[in-house]
Amino acid sequence: MRQVAALDVLDDYKLALTFDTGEQGVVDLAHLAGKGVFAAWNDMDVFRSVQIGPYGELAWGEEIDLCPDALYLEATGKQPEDLFPALDRTGAHA
Repeated sequence: MRQVAALDVLDDYKLALTFDTGEQGVVDLAHLAGKGVFAAWNDMDVFRSVQIGPYGELAWGEEIDLCPDALYLEATGKQPEDLFPALDRTGAHA
């Protein structure tokens, strides 16, 4: 499991993330803003209040958190099989 080690809040609902592996990337969360629990982000001060949680997740208070593995995949452009090799089902079959 990857963890977010550092973050910077950018404009337009974007976050620059550094992971515990040293890898970096930017995630664009604009597609979530204003929907469901993410309506809280309509107040940009709320969006900017993001914290890194105890498991490397991103959290906005107790209401919103985002999985660090999903953020890692989005930020690095990698596929789930890269992070979880057991998902790769392309192996040889007898």
